[in-house]
Amino acid sequence: MRAQVLEWINANKIIAIVRGADPEKCLFIADALLQGGIKLMEITFDQSHPENWQTTADAIRRISQEFKASMQIGAGTVTTPDLVEMTAAACGKFIVSPDMDPCVIRKTRELGLVSIPGAFTASEIKQAHESGADYVKVFPVGNLGPGYLKALRAPLNHIPMMAVGGINEKNLRDYFEAGACGAGIGGNLANKAWIANGEYSKITDTAKQLIKIRDEFFAMEE
Repeated sequence: MRAQVLEWINANKIIAIVRGADPEKCLFIADALLQGGIKLMEITFDQSHPENWQTTADAIRRISQEFKASMQIGAGTVTTPDLVEMTAAACGKFIVSPDMDPCVIRKTRELGLVSIPGAFTASEIKQAHESGADYVKVFPVGNLGPGYLKALRAPLNHIPMMAVGGINEKNLRDYFEAGACGAGIGGNLANKAWIANGEYSKITDTAKQLIKIRDEFFAMEE
């Protein structure tokens, strides 16, 4: 199962980050993303409201069941081994964190999930990789831009890095050119205003633009 998820991530490259949406709306979001060609979805835990964590896990479980043949669903903002266990119990397939915590990485690998911790410096990225991360989420990369990712990749090009933070259809290609193996895209894709207004077609349209950029770039790389 883990190998299949890794293959899926390697092939699809773009993870939609969904924050603060209720489980019912997550179904519509997932459908809109899938219509646009995006097949990876991260549903985040709100660290300021632990009382809602089970609701988040329930959303992960429901989306995983509804779209099990067409999407891979994971959890984001996972900061403790307990949240890794909650995600695994909910049939989530990958774990994304804002930070680099070896305990979280270790638990993720123990449970057979894919590990994507966050890191910002070269030292953090190297430590994450050595701790067992499958990919390292360079976050928040948007503060310094593609040039920063390119500089990190020069000495650490054996470590697969995902760009997260401020990624959109205008700069995605720049991050791919800088060496990103993938990208996580949140508010510029799963836009809270669009979701609140039921404008899911805007999510689909944006997803299509992002997929077009991905396909054109990696077609040139082959």
